[in-house]
Amino acid sequence: MSRIGEAPISLPGGVTVTVEPELVAVKGPRGELSQRVNSAISVAVSDGVINVSRPSDSRQHRSLHGLTRSLVANMVAGVTEGFKKTLDLVGVGYRVQQSGQDIVLQVGFSHPVNIKPLPGVTLEVESNNRIHVSGNDKQAVGQVAAQIRKVRPPNVYTGKGVRYSDEKVRLKPGKSAARAS
Repeated sequence: MSRIGEAPISLPGGVTVTVEPELVAVKGPRGELSQRVNSAISVAVSDGVINVSRPSDSRQHRSLHGLTRSLVANMVAGVTEGFKKTLDLVGVGYRVQQSGQDIVLQVGFSHPVNIKPLPGVTLEVESNNRIHVSGNDKQAVGQVAAQIRKVRPPNVYTGKGVRYSDEKVRLKPGKSAARAS
């Protein structure tokens, strides 16, 4: 039995959900999101609660059950609160600048790196070494944040690079530490 798929999703005030045969659309104060769902999984809205159910206990239906429920719950959260990821630039001379909607990273390359956000995602520079990625779509926010981190991932020996603000980088000892013992 799916523990995630069976949990009902409560609808906050001001959020409306329309369910079509293979499409679920959620509209709220921050905008509108829609997601295609498998035709085998049924989504029902009643009394301010969304329930997701599956026709059988087959492996395919069980996996789609939890996935569909998570996607719908993320859409509801996106149109009410939105999603946000914060990245930090760690390193001497590493900095970021806002350039319209884009950002320009200076992270130790011979050239600046320009990052363009996906539609519906906003990039905001707090200081010269902190970036906030925010938007309604959880997948798009995560993808843009991963693209930014991919430019210069944290170095495991020095700790320099672009990392999530809550990411812990465990530094490895260098060659001299291995030789000393």
